[in-house]
Amino acid sequence: MKVLVIGGGAREHALCRSLSLDSDVNALYCAPGNAGIAEVAELRPVDQLDGEAVARLATELHADLVVVGPEAPLVAGVADAVRAAGIPVFGPSGEAAQLEGSKAFAKDVMAAAGVPTARSYVCTTPEEVDEALDAFGAPYVVKDDGLAAGKGVVVTDDREAARAHALGCDRVVIEEFLDGPEVSLFAITDGVTVLPLQPAQDFKRALDGDAGPNTGGMGAYSPLPWADPKLVDEVMASVLQPTVDELRHRGTPFSGLLYAGLAITSRGTRVIEFNARFGDPETQVVLARLRTPLASVLLGAANGTLDSLPPLSWREDAAVTVVIASHNYPETPRTGDPITGLAEVAAQDAPHAYVLHAGTRAEGDAVVSAGGRVLSVTATGSDLAEARDRAYKAVARIGLDGSQYRTDIAAKAAESR
Repeated sequence: MKVLVIGGGAREHALCRSLSLDSDVNALYCAPGNAGIAEVAELRPVDQLDGEAVARLATELHADLVVVGPEAPLVAGVADAVRAAGIPVFGPSGEAAQLEGSKAFAKDVMAAAGVPTARSYVCTTPEEVDEALDAFGAPYVVKDDGLAAGKGVVVTDDREAARAHALGCDRVVIEEFLDGPEVSLFAITDGVTVLPLQPAQDFKRALDGDAGPNTGGMGAYSPLPWADPKLVDEVMASVLQPTVDELRHRGTPFSGLLYAGLAITSRGTRVIEFNARFGDPETQVVLARLRTPLASVLLGAANGTLDSLPPLSWREDAAVTVVIASHNYPETPRTGDPITGLAEVAAQDAPHAYVLHAGTRAEGDAVVSAGGRVLSVTATGSDLAEARDRAYKAVARIGLDGSQYRTDIAAKAAESR
């Protein structure tokens, strides 16, 4: 099978790493990729937002499967162009991807499907914003309706800060605050059959102790020893299957990866948000635990044959990933700094720990930073404590001037707190 992965972040590196280990895959390409992905896949240049360009590339490569990684190409309809070229593609249509592209659309789908979520208002004027903020009170939760690279949400007790964020957006969703721990649950679907993966927990805030600004994610772990064993079954019945069914009934079937961001509240499980693709950094830990070869599952979703596949198989190991970010992330991250220690991790920590590239590029023989979140150091172990220890030992080998990372990823869970 020839597989083309679209994207160039740590999520795509994790996907490419898993696909490179799959005996069914005999040719693996990534466009545009990054310095780390180049070690496991052949890189090709492409404008990932140009559906026709992606379809042409897939045709030239005689790809048997295209995997569209990031949200922006999905919302732009890149998967539609590839399907129109007659090539199987893992990723929803542009219309179905509005589940992530528009918070208001997602709320409408959830209401129709009876999916439990936070009460909310969709606001387009200052008067509507003020009314919604007054109705819910602090903590204020304000979400940009459109894509915002994981930084479109403000949760604050400061009413003026919440109002300023709302007025800086064309349209916002203001909703009640959901208490309790957050969980990420992925599901692979062909539009009818829904195949849940293992849950994970990520860390959105930039600093230890969940302090600092929201980010795209600073680390994650799986499994969740504190979670109810019935959680996945419950979310399948109340969230994932009803959402997929509702979209199909609307004539916009969702095929690809459905990501549910959940809050385990005092009143039960509630959906915080949907994404239309693998989440970063949770993908790194979930795929590290998946024993089933990935390509056949993704192709089954693309071809509508998930119901014929055997159940997914999972490793007993735990997995932890720690994100190394560049100086001044998430505000105005500095780029172009050399990265050292990658060879040392490969030599001394593999196979239990490895580095996935996010914002990197090659400059001659060197690898330099090229984005806010630069690397994801992922490790596995017999339990979270061992996986965590291995991840941080590998992190300590890496040098990146001015870089930052959280030191408390999975700490509470590893200590059974």
